Amino acid sequence: MSTVELREKIINQLANINDASFLRAIKILVDSKVEKEVYKLSDYQKERIRSGREQLKKEQTISHEDVQKEIDQWLESK
Repeated sequence: MSTVELREKIINQLANINDASFLRAIKILVDSKVEKEVYKLSDYQKERIRSGREQLKKEQTISHEDVQKEIDQWLESK
């Protein structure tokens, strides 16, 4: 499928979607490809990234499977 065909297919499908939150998410993705301006991180975002990288170096991570288990347990307790 060519780029033009793919674009037209997506446009046609989007025309039939009424979920506002989904459409907002798509808009964010599209805007990120269209905007020429470089996204600037806040100091808080930079610190969180630095902290995450530090945790990764120290192998202070949790597997996706373990996170899913924690989420499931939390949801069951509600």
